[in-house]
Amino acid sequence: MRVLLTGGAGFVGSHLAELLLDRGHQVSVIDDLSTGAMDNIAHLKGRPGFDYVIDSVMNEPLMAELIDRADVVYHLAAAVGVKLIVEAPVRTIETNVHGTEVVLKHASKKDKLVVIFSTSEVYGKSTDVPFREDADLVTGPTFKHRWAYACSKAIDEFLALAYHRERHLPVIVVRLFNTVGPRQTGRYGMVIPTFVGQALAGRPITVYGDGQQTRSFTYVGDVVGALARLIEAPGAVGEVFNVGNTEEISIMALAERIKAMTGSASEIVRIPYDQAYDPGFEDMPRRVPALEKIRALIGYEPTVTLDGILERVIAHQRADDR
Repeated sequence: MRVLLTGGAGFVGSHLAELLLDRGHQVSVIDDLSTGAMDNIAHLKGRPGFDYVIDSVMNEPLMAELIDRADVVYHLAAAVGVKLIVEAPVRTIETNVHGTEVVLKHASKKDKLVVIFSTSEVYGKSTDVPFREDADLVTGPTFKHRWAYACSKAIDEFLALAYHRERHLPVIVVRLFNTVGPRQTGRYGMVIPTFVGQALAGRPITVYGDGQQTRSFTYVGDVVGALARLIEAPGAVGEVFNVGNTEEISIMALAERIKAMTGSASEIVRIPYDQAYDPGFEDMPRRVPALEKIRALIGYEPTVTLDGILERVIAHQRADDR
């Protein structure tokens, strides 16, 4: 197939591009490099069936042309990371909502399959764990910018499913849960590459809040494998799927494990949320997916444990530091 990846020079996008090429598909990437990087796709240059353009999904004439040439569109282009979301809420909302509008509008004209990338953040402050795709979404007040990302991605989901219902556009929505692996940067607040970088450099490992908030981390290879299989499953169209791992750990325990696995002498320090972000910042206490739906459709099972993820990220960062 001919596959278009918006945001394909990002962390997840670059791994997905690599897998799709390995499976014999033609892959085109569009990325404005606002959060992606050419280094992520440098190893793909020259591979048969691969091409890329540095531009924005807001460029409608270009997007119309790229979508016209594709059979499938994976729409990954978005503002990412809590740090960026808190610091640049206007960019977050405009990029996430308008970019998705452009993709869906032009895909609808040619009836192209679109995979919309959403996030576990849409579950917000819900305490109904594990999070199920049909569960209520619970977010905070509009004056707390922290929830702008969750709401913008929920709007993306509503819009995609509206296009499916009203205009019969084939869409699949995926909610990713803390995807981690080589090539991910800690620049925008991603916790594992941040902790690993701090530990390897001997700097303090900075845990925000009391460290008792928990997360479940998923290896990027498991995620992109599921993404490649979903577009081959007719039952996926018009549906929403969690993609993640159910192995849960507190952020404090994560810091301690990374310190031990790197042999670091770094001190683990707690930083209040008000100091790290905005006054009154709210966090999700737990974030664990229910996986029954995607398991039933494509047999999805995460294969890499948290220790396996950490080993790969540590090895990658050590190699980069040489």
